[in-house]
Amino acid sequence: MAIQQLTLNQVNQEMQQCIENCLDCHSICLNTVTYCLQKGGQHAEANHVRLLMDCAQSCQTSADFMLRSSNFHAQFCGACAQVCEQCAQGCDRMGDDAQMKACADMCRRCAESCRQMSMAMR
Repeated sequence: MAIQQLTLNQVNQEMQQCIENCLDCHSICLNTVTYCLQKGGQHAEANHVRLLMDCAQSCQTSADFMLRSSNFHAQFCGACAQVCEQCAQGCDRMGDDAQMKACADMCRRCAESCRQMSMAMR
């Protein structure tokens, strides 16, 4: 019984951390869209802004599925991990820029926790 409770607490803690990472990633991606549009140039290219928006939306959706304990949250977390990883790579391509680095770092953190969440429930 104690092992089951420990496992349940671990899953809940992992899920809570994943939810927090998703919400933080959602926020930084939206903030980065505004930053990129103001900065212009390659930062404001349609494909880059679209990827940031896709990442923000996938993070929000994954958090929503986890918050309501949906049976489908693992699938959404798996997709979210892929989008976050691509977004991190896109941000890295923008060069030495503190906002882009912060966004890439958060996207990678979110990708890792979503990847773990997608595997934990299979």
